[in-house]
Amino acid sequence: MQNLRIVIVTGMSGSGKSTALRALEDVGFFCVDNLPVALLPKFLEMQTDTASEISKVALVMDLRERYFLEKYGEIFSALKEQGHRIEILFLDASDDSLLRRFRETRRAHPLCERGTVMEGIALEREKLATLRNMADKVVDTSSFNVHQLKEVIQRHFMASPSEKRLVINLMSFGYRYGLPPEADIVLDVRFLPNPYFIEELKNLNGEDRKIQDYVMGWQESQTFLKHLLGMMEFLIPLYEKEGKSSLNVALGCTGGKHRSVVMAKRLAEYFAGENYLVNVTHRDIHRA
Repeated sequence: MQNLRIVIVTGMSGSGKSTALRALEDVGFFCVDNLPVALLPKFLEMQTDTASEISKVALVMDLRERYFLEKYGEIFSALKEQGHRIEILFLDASDDSLLRRFRETRRAHPLCERGTVMEGIALEREKLATLRNMADKVVDTSSFNVHQLKEVIQRHFMASPSEKRLVINLMSFGYRYGLPPEADIVLDVRFLPNPYFIEELKNLNGEDRKIQDYVMGWQESQTFLKHLLGMMEFLIPLYEKEGKSSLNVALGCTGGKHRSVVMAKRLAEYFAGENYLVNVTHRDIHRA
C-alpha cells in the first residue's frame, strides 16, 4: 500500500511523544505505541494484504524497544526503497525542560539505571543524534504545554490548512423528557413560535417542510439563527485550538418534535457547508 502515509514518532524521553500520538489520532491517524521496529515491515504487509480503510498510521518508536537503535536505519531505508511514504517526527526539548518533567512525573529515565536523570538525558541525546539528523520534522517542545503541542502537531499533519478536525454532533430533544447528559452546549428554543398550537401542523414534525416554513417564517427565528451562527463561528475555532475533537450541541423545545428539530437541521446544513463532519440526532421526534 504505497499510498499509506506512515509517520514515525520518536525523540527524547519526556519530550511529549504520547501527546503527539493522541493529537495524530484525533486527526484520523491509526496509532500504535511502542511497536518493535522489527515488526514494522510485517505490520505494513498486513495493511497491504487486507482491504483496509486505513490511509495513515502513526507509530511511536524509541529507546524503550531494546533493538530499536540497531535496526531502525536498515528497516526504514528498505521500506522507503519499496515505495513506502515514511516520515520521521522527532520531538526534542532542552535538558532543563526534560529534567523538570521527569521530576514532576517522578518517573525514572530509561537510561539511568545507575546514574542520574541528567546523565540519562545526555546519553540518550548522544544515541539519538543520527536519528534526529535524518528526521523530516524536528519539534522542540521545551516551551509547549500539552494543548500547544497538539496544535503544532495537528497543524503540520492535517491534509490541508482548510481541513476541519472537529466533529459536530447535533441533537434535538424535548425538555419534558429530560436534558441530554452528553451535551456540551444546550440551547433552549422554547421561546420560538410553536406550531403545536396550529391544528393542521401539530401532528407533523420538524422534518416536514410545512413545519420548517412555519418556524423559520418568524423574524425572531431568523434573528436567533443569525446570532447562533455568529456565536458558533466564534466558539468553534477556540474549541479546535484547545484540542477538542468533537462538540455536542443540543437544542431543546417542549416536546422535541418541531422547533428544536428545525433549528438542528439549520445548524447541520450550515456546518456541512463549512466542511465539518456533522452528525444529527432527533432524540424525541417520534415520541407521542
